[in-house]
Amino acid sequence: MASAEAGRAGFWNRRHHLDKMSFRELVVAYLQYPAIVGYLGTAAAAIALFIWRPAPLAPTLVAVAFALWVYPLVWYALHRWVLHSRWMFKVSPLAATWKRIHYDHHQDPNHLEVLFGALHTTLPTIALATVPVGWAIGAFWGAGFGAAMAALATGLVTTCFYEFCHCIQHLAYKPRAKWLAAIKARHMAHHFHDETGNFGITNFFWDRLLGTFYERADRPAKSATVFNLGYTDEVAARWPRVAQLSGGVVTGHPRQRGR
Repeated sequence: MASAEAGRAGFWNRRHHLDKMSFRELVVAYLQYPAIVGYLGTAAAAIALFIWRPAPLAPTLVAVAFALWVYPLVWYALHRWVLHSRWMFKVSPLAATWKRIHYDHHQDPNHLEVLFGALHTTLPTIALATVPVGWAIGAFWGAGFGAAMAALATGLVTTCFYEFCHCIQHLAYKPRAKWLAAIKARHMAHHFHDETGNFGITNFFWDRLLGTFYERADRPAKSATVFNLGYTDEVAARWPRVAQLSGGVVTGHPRQRGR
């Protein structure tokens, strides 16, 4: 038991970069990652609670459908107006959170350890997006608790699916499925060409609706802030917290730094 725990600790004591990993190595790392274990464990608990106090079929299906529908919208809104905001780093107590949940990911997009969100930020968000409406849907049938658990479990499993697709988008791997190759190309454009669009991960409906969807050919000029999200030396001089935590402001392509 002790050796197994030491092995797991050692696995996460080293850095993992998706552009240097195989698909099999990704699957192994993904299933061991604490955030994914946390999502799956919480989903299992929600399913167990649903079994304990189940909702009828109709509200269960409606709650599940709602969770599947709302997830892309919530992700889009958070990604565009929170993760890519320029207000979080100006609030000192939030600067470290912004750095951890997205700035680090854009600084080094293939670094696996900063690709996943932190559980203390993601779990409450998933619960807030699914549980209240799931409860309201089930309340019409007198089964608010069961429908809420069905919605929560759906949101958590959907999160795992999104995170795995996100990993593949940064993996040195060419997907065989056309839809997966297409969403990978759009997400790579978001990371390496222009961060002000293509905020979806597996679903770009809201990008299309709200005018932030693009193909590389649509935006020939590369964004100057694609890696630093607008946190430049000038900005850091005024709001230094992220720079202090990062050891300065790093610029340029991640693979070309230090050459």
